[in-house]
Amino acid sequence: MTCSGEQKARDLSGCDDEQVRAARTRERLTLEATKIRDWLAANPDERRGAKGAVRQSNRTDNESAKMATGKGVIQGYTGVAAVDAAHQIVVDAQAHGTGSEQELLLPVVDATGAQRTADTAICADAGYHSEKNLGELDKRHIPAWICDNGYRQRDPRYADQARHKAKPDPLWDKSAKAKDARAAQKTKPWANTDFIEADDRSHCLCPAGKRLYRNGGNCTINGYAATKYTGAERDCVPCDQRTRCLRTPHQTKVRQVAFFRGKRDGSASHTERMKRRIDSDQGKQMIGARFATVEPVFGNLRHNKRLDRFTLRGRTKVNGQWKLYCMVHNIEKLGHHGYAN
Repeated sequence: MTCSGEQKARDLSGCDDEQVRAARTRERLTLEATKIRDWLAANPDERRGAKGAVRQSNRTDNESAKMATGKGVIQGYTGVAAVDAAHQIVVDAQAHGTGSEQELLLPVVDATGAQRTADTAICADAGYHSEKNLGELDKRHIPAWICDNGYRQRDPRYADQARHKAKPDPLWDKSAKAKDARAAQKTKPWANTDFIEADDRSHCLCPAGKRLYRNGGNCTINGYAATKYTGAERDCVPCDQRTRCLRTPHQTKVRQVAFFRGKRDGSASHTERMKRRIDSDQGKQMIGARFATVEPVFGNLRHNKRLDRFTLRGRTKVNGQWKLYCMVHNIEKLGHHGYAN
């Protein structure tokens, strides 16, 4: 096939344009990388987390953070609100560039100090639960009801909650990738709570009905007294439940389980004491009251007021937007109670 001189000229012109675009791309990426390096060098501790780890940041909005949501991981902010249980008035509202709610509890407690009395109780969900937070609240003598991640497993009212997971999702993703993800999610690994310990603590039974024998009756794990059990190779190696029982079935031969008895020094931790409070009749009432108090407020802001995302950048602006919507919620509450007249 032969080409004319005009065709060759067009081909050469196309090659030149491609080289120019590549050069511009390299220049742009080099400039962005230089800006990132310069910012990191000038702000070495700007994005340090509570435990000293470096948080991933965003050059466009350095105060935002990556956080997991129902629609995947996004770059954004967390909106926190303290609500009065009597009238559903937002007492304090803050926006933070972090996906961890644990470190946001004490700033809210500090901010609401003027509105609280000695009898005012703090009730929060499991995202704010940590030994450090509970210890600080106890140190300040502040009544608190903060549930842990496992409180629903201990509450008989949630015994049949698994049946709701079988209901069809209105936004059901029918792609092959989503089907594989759902199949993997249905097959959950066996947890320690799935094993049954014998009354004499000589052994425990796994979900497959095999025995795990005690190999440590008085162990200490992270300051807690525990009893350890280990399965036998003759039972674990040929078991057809290995993929559900072991995290790395191709590397690990047998399953090990530990049952904890409490703090070794005999004094219960703040977490253990809070579990007993949450599991009591009064604790169940307080958790139910929290649902009825704060969740409707977030429902009003997200659904009725359409604040399903922050539309600004920078913590100062996002914090102002969040407080503005919460203020509108309060004004609406006052209006409905006759203050407008």
